[in-house]
Amino acid sequence: MTAVREAGRGPDEERRRTRRVRWAAGGAVALALLFAGAATVASARGGAEPGRGAVAGAPAADSADAGFARDMAVHHQQAVEMSFVVRDRTGDEEVRRLAYDIANTQANQRGMLLGWLDLWELPKVAPGGGKPMAWMASEHGEHSGHGASAGTEAPAETDGVLMPGMASRQELARLGSLSGERAEILFLQLMTDHHEGGVAMAEGCVSLCTVPAERRLARGMVEGQRSEMRLMRDMLAARGAEPRA
Repeated sequence: MTAVREAGRGPDEERRRTRRVRWAAGGAVALALLFAGAATVASARGGAEPGRGAVAGAPAADSADAGFARDMAVHHQQAVEMSFVVRDRTGDEEVRRLAYDIANTQANQRGMLLGWLDLWELPKVAPGGGKPMAWMASEHGEHSGHGASAGTEAPAETDGVLMPGMASRQELARLGSLSGERAEILFLQLMTDHHEGGVAMAEGCVSLCTVPAERRLARGMVEGQRSEMRLMRDMLAARGAEPRA
């Protein structure tokens, strides 16, 4: 391989580092359970504040905490789907391992996010038909990614693109039509875009969310996805390609 490694960091080291990050992010599960217990006790002691979920102390339906949980659950779902698609389109073990890791990690995180919404007794869709990413509009500057215009809110849906970094229906169909190295390259490019958008969203939660366990999970997402982006850059270089601009 002729891939250029960052500061001598090879793919094996990147994978080990990514696994360590995931273990750290997994610690948020225990914190989530603690938060859930506290919320349950609080609900038994009194009613919720006006405009909040039925569970006392839960974030409001239009809060950054709820918005991030809803939007990142949708964002993660597409990453899981793309990973399963490429798994069936290539026999390359390195790509298949990466796809499995991404699908496993993001499916677990998605379950946590949806579980929090259930605990808070909040809807899994934005109340009042609100737009995706609206929760970032109040305090953050511009966030953008592939398929999304600059700004804190995602644009109106364009061929399935709801949030920064998401692949369009046309891109997903193309991924499903390719095989071998061509499928590997497109998957790595699409997933790099996807991670860029995901990192921006997670950074928004780190700044705006108020639930400690959710902020810790978001920090783990930022570090883990950045590590995977470095690995995917190297994997693209080994195939004579590079991330899309």
